[in-house]
Amino acid sequence: MAHEAAALERLCQVVRIRGFRISRMNMESTGEHLDIALTLEGSRPIAMLQSQLEKLHTVASVDLETGARVQSCSA
Repeated sequence: MAHEAAALERLCQVVRIRGFRISRMNMESTGEHLDIALTLEGSRPIAMLQSQLEKLHTVASVDLETGARVQSCSA
């Protein structure tokens, strides 16, 4: 994710609006980018959230891992 003002807030807002709850977040600043790992809880399809996160102009990529884990990281 690009390191710009309010980018992390927008990410959290999309997660909340799409019906998920962040149970764990790990974020590391790497110069101009933020590497973010999220552990989420929710009953909706994770693919729907992935699609919405990919639409954010600051998100470089979204990688899914097992256990409904969404990871947003720089390319």
